[in-house]
Parts: sequence; C-alpha cells; structure tokens
Amino acid sequence: MLGMLLAGGIAGAQKAPPTSARPWDVPSGQQQLTLPSRPVAFVPDSSKTYTLPDLVNIAEQNNPDTRVAWENAKARAADLGIAKSTLYPTLAAAAVGSTARINILFNTEFVRQTTYNYAHALALDYIIFDFGRRSDEITVSKYNLIAANFQFNDTHRTVIFGVMQAYYRLLNARGQQDAAEANLKNAQTVRENSEARLSLGLATLPDVLEARSAEAQADYDLQATIGVTQIAYGDLTTALGLSPTTKIQVQGIQDLKIPDEITNTVEKSIDLALAQRPDLMQRVAQLRAASAELKEAHSAYLPTLSVDGNAGIDRSYGQQYPLPGVYSPTQEFWNAKLSLTWTIFDGWAREQRVKRANAEKKQAAAEIDAIRDQVENDVWSAYATAQTALRQQRAAAALLASATESYDAALESYKYGVRSQIDVVSAQRTLAAARTADVNARTQLLTGIAALAFQTGDLLYAKGP
Repeated sequence: MLGMLLAGGIAGAQKAPPTSARPWDVPSGQQQLTLPSRPVAFVPDSSKTYTLPDLVNIAEQNNPDTRVAWENAKARAADLGIAKSTLYPTLAAAAVGSTARINILFNTEFVRQTTYNYAHALALDYIIFDFGRRSDEITVSKYNLIAANFQFNDTHRTVIFGVMQAYYRLLNARGQQDAAEANLKNAQTVRENSEARLSLGLATLPDVLEARSAEAQADYDLQATIGVTQIAYGDLTTALGLSPTTKIQVQGIQDLKIPDEITNTVEKSIDLALAQRPDLMQRVAQLRAASAELKEAHSAYLPTLSVDGNAGIDRSYGQQYPLPGVYSPTQEFWNAKLSLTWTIFDGWAREQRVKRANAEKKQAAAEIDAIRDQVENDVWSAYATAQTALRQQRAAAALLASATESYDAALESYKYGVRSQIDVVSAQRTLAAARTADVNARTQLLTGIAALAFQTGDLLYAKGP
C-alpha cells in the first residue's frame, strides 16, 4: 500500500517540461490558472467630451500603479504601528491542562503515581529599558513610511505625466490625420483641375498622371495616420487604467490654448525641483532611516532590562496506586523575574551590523548627491527642449501661413494657365509638409511644457487645469 501511494504521488506531481524544444503542455484535468477579477473600471459618459484634467482624475482613480503605491504606503504605516507596539507590555492569557504518570521507587518496590493538573494564568512580558533601541526602530519605521508616502506622490506624478504624454500623442496623431485628409482633398482638387484642363486641351496626359499619383500618395499617407491614431488611442486608455475597447471622447487640439512663453527661468525651475521633487524627498527620508538604523545597531552593545512573570489559579488531582486519589485545594500561584541582559559576545555579529548600517547610510547619502545632479540636468534638458519647441511652434505657424498662401496663389494661377502643373503639385506638397509640421510643433510644445512641469514636480501642485 505504501508503494502504491508513493507511486501515485510521483505520477501526480508537477513536472518540468520534458525538453526545451517545445512549450509546456498543461496536463489534462489539471486546473488552469485564471486571472483574478479586477475592480470595476470607470465607465465614461458617451455624451461628454473629457478634458485633460478629467483624464488625469480618471487615471488617478483607475491606474493600478497608484493602488500599488498606496498599499505599499499603508503597509509601511502598519510597520510603524508594529514598532510602536514594542513600547507596551505583552499580556497573554493561558489555560493549561496536563497529566503525568511515573513509577516512584518506594522502599523495595515501584509505586505508580498519576497526576492531573489544570491552571489558568496571565503572563506578562515587558522591556523596561533598552537604551533607546526600540525608539530607534520606531524612527526607522517612521522615515520608511515618509519615504513610502513620497513614493506614492511620485507615482501620481508619473501617472499624471503619462496621461499627458499619451493625450498629446493622440492629439498629434489626430492632427496629422486631419492634415492628411486636407492634403488628400487638395490633391483631389488638383487632379480634378488637371483633368478638366486636359479635356479642354490645356493640359497634357503626364500632368494628369502626376496629379493622380499625388492623390494616391496622399491617400496612402492618410491610411498610415489612421493606424497611428488608433495606436495612440489605445496608449491613452491604458494610461487611464481602461481597456482600449472603451469609447471615450477627448477634447481636440483646436480647443487648447497654446502657450506663448515659459514663465520661470531655468534657475528657478531647478530650485523648484530640488525643493519639491518627491523622488528626491524620498531619498532624503531613506537617508534619515539609514541614520536611525546605524544608531540602532550601536545600541545593541548596551544591556536590556526587562520583567516577566505569570500569575493564576491552579488545581491538581493525584493518585498513588493502590491508594485512592485526592484533589488539591484551589490555590493561586505567581512568579516574577527581573532580568538584566547584556550580550558579551555574539561572533562579531553586532560589529558587522554596524558596518552594514554605516555603509547603507553612506550609500543613501551618495544616492542623494547622484539624484540631485540628475534632477538638475533633467530640468536643464526639459527647459531647453521646451524653449526649442516654443521657437519651432512659432516658425511652424509662419510656415503654414506662407505655404497656404503659396498654394492658393499657385492653384489660382494654374487655372488661368500662368503656372504649370509641377508648380501646383510642388506647392501642394509644401503645404502638406507645413500642416504636418504645424500640428507636430504644437503638440511638441504642449509635451515640452508638461515635461518641464514633470521634472520640477509642479504637476503635483498645479493650482488650475
């Protein structure tokens, strides 16, 4: 029977895939792993057009990254409560029942003796004084909680910026699609004019073929932008914590105010980042926790004074064969002990803990210096990128105005036979490039301003939309 049980257990045990040449097949009858159910997602209002602040609010409520950071912060808060609980005594209630049977040598024979015992008691254990060891543990937990809170804030900062990036990418893709549709319409107009002139004998067949080719190219470009728009929409819904199949209407780029300047200087932007970036403040809290851990490691060299004991009620029954049994009277009992414990030698474990804590403190300090340098460089780069985007947006707007005027003039001149087909097609292509550049420049400027606010930490402290 034992052999059959062992054989059955081996046969039913989990096995590794037999070879690396093919994927693992789930054995028949074995339960499949299923994903746990997720919280009920936000259901958008189909009649509402959501602005960027609306999208940010949705993401902060639905994006799972915020829940991960939130639960981590709550766990660190529980750690702090655990550390504080060591300042209080431990009181436990106990009920004990026991029995024992032994043979006692009495004169020239062994006498069997049986006893039964029942007692209920309260046990107390309390550390009176430990030279600040528990206080240091509380300090470590406190700064770990502060670090977790700053990490939670930084998660919100990252989620907000992720939504803004995805939103502006979607606006850029839709703007490119709108530009591509306008380009196709212009190409169709040129093709219709060339065909009309060909029927009147004012144009040649190569002119018509060139116009048709330009129209086909414009249609091809339009289909590419439609695919990019669909991908950008999926990225936005993912940033919101929603399924890409969710239908949500967002505000278009034509309804947004395009910034015309950057208010802060680069020096002020760097100062803001050093004062309010949550990831930098998180490292400062970690340095404080490392300092408290070093102090706690040193306190392990000192003694600990504690008291423990118990008190309760006891009742026993005993029998010594062949005599009759007897019950003891119910009686109270207690004992108390005051202990002074001082570890003299522990294999140099305390020395190694001090070394580790000291190294971790220095590591935390070095990380602050490293991230400070990185923050300054990130703000500098974001500021330069935003300034460049601002200048490019102005140039793109001027380019679009000039290209539109040039195309209209070329098309009008072509109708009267003053300009050639090549001139009109060239002007149409220049206008198409100008439309694309204008949309791209506007979204790049919006993204650049958002990136600067992300690097300075202003995304967490915005007073308005």
